[in-house]
Amino acid sequence: MTSMLTGKTESAKPLVNYLLTLERNGEKLMINEALNTVANLQAALVIAEVFVSALPKDTPYQNFEQRLKEWGFEKGWGGNAERVRQTMRILSEVLQAPDPINMEAFFSRLPVIYNIVIFSIHGYFGQADVLGLPDTGGQVVYILDQVRALEEELLSRIKQQGLNVKPQILVVTRLIPDAKGNKCNQEMEPIVNTMHSHILRVPFNTEKGVLGPWVSRFDIYPYLERFSQDATAKILEIMERKPDLIIGNYTDGNLVASLVANKLGVTQGTIAHALEKTKYEDSDVKWRDLDSKYHFSCQFTADMIAMNAADFIITSTYQEIAGSKNRTGQYESHVSFTMPGLYRVASCIDVFDPKFNIASPGADQSVYFPSMEKPKRFAKFQPAIEELLFSKEENQEHIGFLADRKKPIMFSMARLDTVKNITGLTEWFGKNKRLRKLANLVIVGGFFDFTKSKDREEISEIKKMHFLIEKYQLKGQMRWIAAQTDRYRNGELYRCIADSKGVFVQPALYEAFGLTVIEAMNCGLPTFATNQGGPAEIIVDGVSGFHIDPNNGDESSNKIADFFEKCKGDSSYWSRVSQGGLNRINECYTWKIYANKVLDMGSVYGFWRRMNKERKQAKQRYIDILYNLLFKKMAKNLAVPSEESRQPVTPSKTRESQQPVASERHDSAATPAPLEDHKDPLARNGEGKQLMGIQKVEYTRLPRTPCVCHWFCLCISSAIVVYALLKLYGMFN
Repeated sequence: MTSMLTGKTESAKPLVNYLLTLERNGEKLMINEALNTVANLQAALVIAEVFVSALPKDTPYQNFEQRLKEWGFEKGWGGNAERVRQTMRILSEVLQAPDPINMEAFFSRLPVIYNIVIFSIHGYFGQADVLGLPDTGGQVVYILDQVRALEEELLSRIKQQGLNVKPQILVVTRLIPDAKGNKCNQEMEPIVNTMHSHILRVPFNTEKGVLGPWVSRFDIYPYLERFSQDATAKILEIMERKPDLIIGNYTDGNLVASLVANKLGVTQGTIAHALEKTKYEDSDVKWRDLDSKYHFSCQFTADMIAMNAADFIITSTYQEIAGSKNRTGQYESHVSFTMPGLYRVASCIDVFDPKFNIASPGADQSVYFPSMEKPKRFAKFQPAIEELLFSKEENQEHIGFLADRKKPIMFSMARLDTVKNITGLTEWFGKNKRLRKLANLVIVGGFFDFTKSKDREEISEIKKMHFLIEKYQLKGQMRWIAAQTDRYRNGELYRCIADSKGVFVQPALYEAFGLTVIEAMNCGLPTFATNQGGPAEIIVDGVSGFHIDPNNGDESSNKIADFFEKCKGDSSYWSRVSQGGLNRINECYTWKIYANKVLDMGSVYGFWRRMNKERKQAKQRYIDILYNLLFKKMAKNLAVPSEESRQPVTPSKTRESQQPVASERHDSAATPAPLEDHKDPLARNGEGKQLMGIQKVEYTRLPRTPCVCHWFCLCISSAIVVYALLKLYGMFN
């Protein structure tokens, strides 16, 4: 971007034009038409900067507003003389010799973002009593903390800009009429600890009316287009204007965000969190075998559309983009791939595209703070946590018991998904006699009764947990606690584990980021986390925590046992690792850092979108073709099987694969009719042509059902043939 503004004086004209468009509720901001050329703006900046520099630094903007207006300046430069002077100085440097640093500094000060819409559609999105429900976990905590941080940063920036504006943030999700025990069946809900942020729930409307029950994230695609239309109408009604920034989350939220942003002409960012393609080996090549359960044909197409439609992409780690030497990155896996019989993608995304950005989230530090900060601790939860951990009676909240409560606790908390590998951790503990002598195991996650779960993978993992507890005779050394939804109590639970000089273990086969890792480290718990994905970047191995290989249980369990043995010999070792984790968090992983980065992205890419309007429109035309001719047909014909007909996938945990492998078994009764494998030379042998950054995909024709127009055309053709034959017969006679 800086290269486009460098050179002749008039190279900066796009920036001047952009500043002239800035307004809020009909009131001009920054500059007016008197400064419609680069030369005029530069000259006015020199005069204004000299004038403002002579004022006391804390002089309110209102005291000299009229004087600046005479020179062509409007509100938005700052709330006092010093802030105005700094902003003018930065813009002068940008106009003379733009570079990435001063460009970013200037755009971070522009009054452009006040209304934000965030899409997170699947699962049960609520503030209480939802964690642990199907498709509902860390993403809910992530987004709620994200909203609080964004609102706080917006209010801070508005004050610095000297404006009187109320920001609005809407988290748009699905309204679930059949939801019980939570507020997911309510349309509007204020977000706790915010002043201007709400959850907006929009139902899935169908031809038969509003859809009542929960829908798996894998089966959600037929409802998304209508949802995007209904959500757009609601957003405009509530905000009374277009949002300034739209952010999508996950495949479904990102697709809807791209539809709404395109319709409204708004800057769009996407957050994938976890692209399913990297979770299941060969899921593109074997898509037919998996489609009845996971509908990867729809999902991968939706991901392809959303990541190309986005103005910018937010990731938590570098590995998420480009992977590591041993593992393909989430986005890297989408560069080129083939789904036989459906399409071949020559080039979906460029992992070196400047639209990629890293903004790592944090944890709410009013909830997750070190165990040694005694005055801040939530003492009211401690009796309940004592019972939760050490009571020898089993009930609906916990099973198993800890016979020796003096031993430190090895703690893990996650959904009982296959990829989270909680059963793997349980088996490591069961097999390692040395580790069992040194520590107790406490697991928080899922239900005990598999009949209470609707999730196919969770059902399989619950059964496996019971099997492992019996196989290794873990009662007396292990406590299994049902999923906990109170984050404040969970924060104190982390600290109680730290009181025992315990550790946190995150053993996932793959983790895109690892929010529980951040939470545990914030509470001062030494953390052992998977080396597959984001935690490998969060933790500096041996300094702020430890990496473990989820595909090598013996090595990982021995590494944990070695730590406990070293702590026995050196009483200060636990504290040194704990402090190393806290230092790492405060340097890189706080919500304030995150919010600042995201708002800067929205401002910078909003300008970039205007500068590249023609290219953006050309790309969007191609995306529209993919959406209308490919995705919509697949979503419409998608067969949604019942939960009973689905079988859980058992991933392979071999070192060679380095990632979970989805089972190829599927229920034939639940499998939709396969796509016809036409011998289309274009689909099989076409090379694909570059079009505005996205390669064309080559695909076979989808099966078509005869309709009235087909029969009409057939009748006309037959009539013409009969007429021709009669004419020929007449000629020969």
